[in-house]
Amino acid sequence: MNKKLRATCLFAMGLACFSPLLAAVAIEVPQTSTAPVIDGKLDDSVWATALKIADFKTFQPDYGKDPTQRTEGFLIYDGENIYFAFRAFDSEPNKIKASISKRDSMGSDDYVGIFLDTFNTKQEAYAFLINPLGIQGDGILNQNGNLDDKFDMVWYSKGLIDDQGYTVEGRIPLQSIRFPAKKEITMMTAFFRQTVRTSEMASSPAFYPDKGSLIGQTQPIVFNGLKYKRVIELLPAATHSLSYADDQGRMVRDLNRTDFSLTAKVGVTSDVTLEATANPDFSQVESDAGQVDFNRRYAIYYREKRPFFQEGNEIFNFAASAEESYFMAAVHTRTIVDPFFGFKLNGKVGSSNSVAAIYARDDTSNGDDGPNANFSILRVKHALKDDSFIGGFYTAREQGDGFNRVVGADGRFRLSQTATAEFHVFGSFSRPSEGGDRADGYNAAASYTFGNRNVNVQLIYEEISPNFQVDTGFLMRTGVRNLTHFVNYIFYPKSKFFLSIEPFYYGVQQYDTTYNMFETINVLAVRANLPRSSQFRVDAILGNEQFMGKLFNKNAWRVQGRTQVTKQVFLQAMFRRGGSIFYDEDDPFQGYSNQASGTLEYQPTEMLDLVLSLNYVDFYRQSDHTRVYDYAILRSWNTLQINKYLFLRGIAEYNTFRKRLTLDALVSFTYIPGTVVFVGYGSAREKLQWDGLDYIESNRFREMQRGFFFKVSYLWRI
Repeated sequence: MNKKLRATCLFAMGLACFSPLLAAVAIEVPQTSTAPVIDGKLDDSVWATALKIADFKTFQPDYGKDPTQRTEGFLIYDGENIYFAFRAFDSEPNKIKASISKRDSMGSDDYVGIFLDTFNTKQEAYAFLINPLGIQGDGILNQNGNLDDKFDMVWYSKGLIDDQGYTVEGRIPLQSIRFPAKKEITMMTAFFRQTVRTSEMASSPAFYPDKGSLIGQTQPIVFNGLKYKRVIELLPAATHSLSYADDQGRMVRDLNRTDFSLTAKVGVTSDVTLEATANPDFSQVESDAGQVDFNRRYAIYYREKRPFFQEGNEIFNFAASAEESYFMAAVHTRTIVDPFFGFKLNGKVGSSNSVAAIYARDDTSNGDDGPNANFSILRVKHALKDDSFIGGFYTAREQGDGFNRVVGADGRFRLSQTATAEFHVFGSFSRPSEGGDRADGYNAAASYTFGNRNVNVQLIYEEISPNFQVDTGFLMRTGVRNLTHFVNYIFYPKSKFFLSIEPFYYGVQQYDTTYNMFETINVLAVRANLPRSSQFRVDAILGNEQFMGKLFNKNAWRVQGRTQVTKQVFLQAMFRRGGSIFYDEDDPFQGYSNQASGTLEYQPTEMLDLVLSLNYVDFYRQSDHTRVYDYAILRSWNTLQINKYLFLRGIAEYNTFRKRLTLDALVSFTYIPGTVVFVGYGSAREKLQWDGLDYIESNRFREMQRGFFFKVSYLWRI
C-alpha cells in the first residue's frame, strides 16, 4: 500500500491482534422510499429518520478516549442502495486537511468511512472512505485488520466543508457488493473518522485491543427487503500504442498497434460472480516507480495494478505469513503476463465458504512457435467461529511437457480474546518444460500472536525446502528454516507531544539447509508517535547473512521519521549505515553502505500535489574502503487534479547509475471504475551519442525511446 494510505495502515496494524466482544444486540436499519440527493448536504428529510451513531471513541493514539472533535454518522437504505452520511464537527474548520485527488489517494487527509461485513462472518469487510471534499477510497478489510485498497467498487459520494466542519454523503448500489439472498440480512458495520493534525482515529462502536478482531467488534445491523438485481456488466476497451526507438542515430517507429478487448461479468447469484475476458488489455497506465535494481539478491516485487484481477484478489492471502518471509505470495497474478483470454470466479457458497478461481492462457511464445502457458488457480476458505477459518489452495502453470503444481492448506484459530494461532503448508510438484528430472518440495509455517493495549508478541516458524517452487506466486529463497519473533511494549505518557512510545525487538534466527549455516538478524528499536500523524524511529541492527557459503556482517543503525508539518507540507525520511554484501556469485565480498530515502510533498492548493522523492544507496569495499558504486533515483511527481474525475500528471525521474532520464505525461478521466479515458506520453533519454559506428558516452541527453498511447473503456452495467 502506498504512503498515501499510511494512516490507514497504522490503523490496521494497531488492530491486527484483536478478538471478539460478546455479541452486541442487532439494530434494525430504517428503510426509506425517498432516496437522498448525494450532494454532500444533509438537508434531505430522510436523514432525520436514519439510524444515527454518535458515540465515537478513539483507538489511536490510545483506546476508549473521547475524541477532540464530535462526529455523527447516519445509515439508511432502499431496495437498491445503502446510503450513509457523516456530520464531522470541527472547532477549527480552516485546519481540516483535504485535497482533490484520485481515488485511494486520500489516506493522508482527514476522512470518514464505514465498514460492511455483508455476510457476518468476521472474515472480511468492505471499506468505504470519503475525505471532506468527497474523494473516495475503498477496498477490503481482512480478519487481521489490514486494508487492501486494490479493488475499486462503483459507488457515489460527495463532501462539503462548512463553518461547523464538514459533511459527506455516500450511495452504495447493491450491484456493487455481494450479500446473502435472504429476506432478512444481518451485517456487521462500524463508523470511523481520521483527524490528521491530532493523530486521532475514532470509531463507533469503540475498538479495544483485548476484545477481539476488528470485524468481530463491529455492530450487527439488520436489513429487510434488500433486492438482489443480477449483476451483468460489459467492459469494452480500445487501446492504441505508438512507439519509437533510436536505431543507429535516428528515431525509428517500432510499434504501431491498436487492440480491442472485452470483459464481461455476470452475477451467478447475489454472492458469486463470473468474469471472462478476451484479448484483455493488461498494460499498465502508469509505470512502476523506479527502484534500485543493481546488486540485489532477490527480484523486485511489484504489486498488481491490472483491473481484471482486483475483485477477490485479497482471498489469495494465506495464514501464518511473516511480513518479511521469502515466500511472499502463492498467487501473484503479475506472473500472468499477456493472456489471450481468462476466466475468474469469486464469491460465497453459503454464508461461510469463500471461493476464487482463475484460468488464463498466457502468450509466452516470444514470437516463436513455442508452447503457451496455462494458469489454473483455485482458493477456498471456510469460516469458523469468530474470525477463525480453514482454507485450501491449488495452483498450476502448465507449459508444454513441463508443469508446476502447488497444493496447500492454511488456517487461523482464535485461542482467546487476545491470542490467535495460524498455520500453512504447501507442497509443490514440478517438471521443467525443456526436459529434466521432476523436483518436489514443500513450505510450512506456524505462528502464535498475542496482543493487548500494552504488549504485542508474535512468533512464526517457517521452513522452505530446497526444491519448493511456485510459478504462480512470488518466492525469493529456498532451503531455509527460520524462527521470527517480535515483541513490543507501548507506553502512553501523559504528554501532548509524545502520544505513545514503543520500544520493540524484532529478530529472525535462520538455518540455511544448503550450506548448513546459521544466520541471524536482530533489530532493537524505539518508535515514538507524535501529533500531526508524525512518527520517529531509531533502530540498532545486529546480524549476518549467508551468501554462496560465506557469512557476511550486516550490523547497522537506522533512523527514520515522517510528519505532516502543515496542511500543505508532508515530510518523510530514512537513513541507514552499516554492513552490506556485494552479491557476486563468483566473488562476493564484504562491504558497507549508506542508504537514504526521502519524500517532500507540497500541496499549495486543494487541486495541486507536488511530490519530490530521493532514493539513494552506495557501497564501499570493507577491505580498502574504496567506493564500488553509488546509485540514486530522483523522482518528481506532479498532479493537477481538476476535479474528482480528471487529472493531469507529469513525472520526471533521473537514474544516476543508469544515466537515464524518463519523462512521462498522463491525462486521465475516470468517471467510475471501468469508464475511463487515458492519454499518455513517455520519453527515455540517456547520456549517449551515436558516432556512426556505435553509441558512446556523452555529457548530453539523447532521446532513445518515445511512446504515445490512448485508451478508452466504458463500463456498461445492465
